[in-house]
Amino acid sequence: MAAPEPKSIPEVISELKELTISYAKQETIDPLKSQGRWITRGVGGSFLIGIGLSLLGLAGLRALQTETGTWFTGNLSWIPYLVVLFVLTGFAVASILAINKSNRQSKERREAGK
Repeated sequence: MAAPEPKSIPEVISELKELTISYAKQETIDPLKSQGRWITRGVGGSFLIGIGLSLLGLAGLRALQTETGTWFTGNLSWIPYLVVLFVLTGFAVASILAINKSNRQSKERREAGK
């Protein structure tokens, strides 16, 4: 059997470039294409949840301002805003904790399976 001919430097560089591009596509673009449907649904869902929570916050603010009589008038008119801010912050913190808990559980499951 004859030994293969050595390749020139431009050929090696060209092959390396092609290999790098195909690897990058395989590891980045192809998985994103296959997950595109889930990403689209996640972005759409988070957008709708954001709009819903904003409207819920506005409704709560309006209810506190109109349905509490004279409690939150004059110098105390800022309290409904603070209450709504705390409630919406509580929703955000609860969401972050739920996401972190889910990530920890999936990580533990992966490690247990090894």
